[in-house]
Amino acid sequence: MLAQDTTKRRYCFLNTNANMSSSSSSSSSSYSKSPIIFSFVCILILFVAVADSVPINETSFRPMETLKKLKKVRAHLKKINKPALRTIKSPDGDLIDCVPSHLQPAFDHPKLRGQRPLEPPSERPKGNDTIDEHLETIQLWAESTEFCPKGTIPIRRTTEKDVLRASSVKRFGRKIKRGVRHDTMSGGHEHAVAFVNGDQYYGAKASMNVWTPAVTDPYEFSLSQLWVISGSFGNDLNTIEAGWQVSPELYGDGYPRFFTYWTTDAYQATGCYNLLCSGFVQTNSRIAIGAAISPRSSYNGKQFDIGIMIWKDPKHGHWWLQFGSGVLIGYWPSFLFSHLQKEASMIQFGGEIVNSRSGGYHTSTQMGSGHFADEGFGKASYFRNLQEKIMFGGIIFIMEVQEGMEVVNRENCIVVAIIKAMLMRALVYYRYG
Repeated sequence: MLAQDTTKRRYCFLNTNANMSSSSSSSSSSYSKSPIIFSFVCILILFVAVADSVPINETSFRPMETLKKLKKVRAHLKKINKPALRTIKSPDGDLIDCVPSHLQPAFDHPKLRGQRPLEPPSERPKGNDTIDEHLETIQLWAESTEFCPKGTIPIRRTTEKDVLRASSVKRFGRKIKRGVRHDTMSGGHEHAVAFVNGDQYYGAKASMNVWTPAVTDPYEFSLSQLWVISGSFGNDLNTIEAGWQVSPELYGDGYPRFFTYWTTDAYQATGCYNLLCSGFVQTNSRIAIGAAISPRSSYNGKQFDIGIMIWKDPKHGHWWLQFGSGVLIGYWPSFLFSHLQKEASMIQFGGEIVNSRSGGYHTSTQMGSGHFADEGFGKASYFRNLQEKIMFGGIIFIMEVQEGMEVVNRENCIVVAIIKAMLMRALVYYRYG
């Protein structure tokens, strides 16, 4: 890109010099015009350089609007890309900034400004017996020998191109604004989920295998996650979400990436992905939220899954995120929420895609592995060890999910079936294809 910019600048200046030389034999009045011509060319050069970083449809006949948008984009980048003590380049092209933990975006929030991340809870949910703080390499950026120093957290650097792919700077890092989902197909979003409700829940836990589903439209995505939900399923819906996703719009590629999300108003104006706003407080220095996951599962081959647990700390009321067998990532402060300040009313596990119908017909974007659940292990996507967190006497216990509702919806094909827990090697499995 730099070479192209240099070529364009040289070309413009050569043309300018040629015009000035050819006019040397003209009258003195022509000389007076050359500064004007030169100024015009300089403005043109500036616009060409700017246009290189903007999609063509954004620059067509609207140079002033483009410059205004770029000004907003760069102001936003300055806000969310914090000063780093070290930067690590990932094999996939990502830049991972090691940012002092107290300078991360969460601490821009008025209620957190000037504070530092909390220490991990002294106790975790009862029944979570396998706590292993050792973390294997599960992200591409961590395959290098470099790591973020103590007291910092790894943050994937956001680029101009990332923001420009969004519909607006305001909507960048947020899910598409839509009506609240009452079924499995709403606003172009389609789901295959198992869920539990009818009780008070204080967290959830599951392992899900990771795939690289094909996403055919740049404004669609495919994900596998768990949801912790509370509210009336109106505009006051609260959710906490974590899992993996493929989102070309958000990340600019087709890699599966570890992600988080939260909202307090049904995705309208609050919340965001990862660390793209003031919300989630990260405490871990080895996991970069939003970074690519590696390795991944292969069809009829080796399976790779990630374990995620979200639970509410009864002492402070914050919702903590755990990765694998005991690695704490960070927490969502309780003050972010309305209903989830108390407890959750529903837990969901499953997959989701966006069907934009950009070609006038149903998308071929894949959910999970892209294969149906009846193909079985090694071919279909799965969740295992589905667990919910309930409270007795102020202590949170882990309970295995024994029943759920599986809902699968595709155009002209709706299947609804009650599923029972299927014990396989003492593990609870749920396949969703």
